[in-house]
Amino acid sequence: MKLPIWQVDAFSGRRFGGNQAAIVPLDAWLPDATLLAIAAENNFSETAYIRPSRDGADYDIRWFTPTVEVSLCGHATLASAWVVLNRLEPTRERVVFSSKSGLLPVEKEGQRLVLDFPANALEPAPPSEALVRALGRAPRELYAGYQWLALYETEAEVRALAPDMTGIVQTGIHGIIVTAKGEDCDFVSRFFAPSAGVPEDPVTGSAHTRLTPFWAERLGKTTFFARQVSARGGELWCELRRAENRVRIAGQVTLYLEGSIEV
Repeated sequence: MKLPIWQVDAFSGRRFGGNQAAIVPLDAWLPDATLLAIAAENNFSETAYIRPSRDGADYDIRWFTPTVEVSLCGHATLASAWVVLNRLEPTRERVVFSSKSGLLPVEKEGQRLVLDFPANALEPAPPSEALVRALGRAPRELYAGYQWLALYETEAEVRALAPDMTGIVQTGIHGIIVTAKGEDCDFVSRFFAPSAGVPEDPVTGSAHTRLTPFWAERLGKTTFFARQVSARGGELWCELRRAENRVRIAGQVTLYLEGSIEV
């Protein structure tokens, strides 16, 4: 079976920046073992599969790391929207994906695409000596959730972290966001999820569903320019819409490859 594939760099206006995603359109889902094998072969933090939807949305979407399926992924959704709006249906301005996290609209806004995701809250976490050891530096504050968050004093501290990935796995935490106020942006972050097969994710849209409300409380505003300061780096424009409990996350997408795979 020959399947089309696109590889794009999400949350970056430059090739070889942002977060790589592979997008594979399907007519129907393949067996999960096959979807996971393709994702492992791609070896990106995320491979997204889309198919025509059966529940009123435009497309169904699923996301796989090299080792597991996940319930929400921002950069691969942004990348999937780029494929739909620029290759599959280039006359459209908006697409709605149906996912395990509900309906996810994406629309064009100038040179950017804008995700519309549910906002996620965090709760103060008890001290975790194991996590602090794994991170290598004690945060000022620590919060718990599906993704945990560690707040640091400075951007330099966030950039300097060199976590022990085995130690993070041993805590049982799905993933940990580290963040601080930015020097030339509102806030910076990094994201580590070794238990999901992603030691450090280059740019993490889903983390910003937590970061945006988190920083809204601290900075007293609802719109932000953020950087994820991984080695590849990425830029995100975020907006908290409190009334709808949603977060809009905008970014650029740059095409790297289009072709086909044999399965």
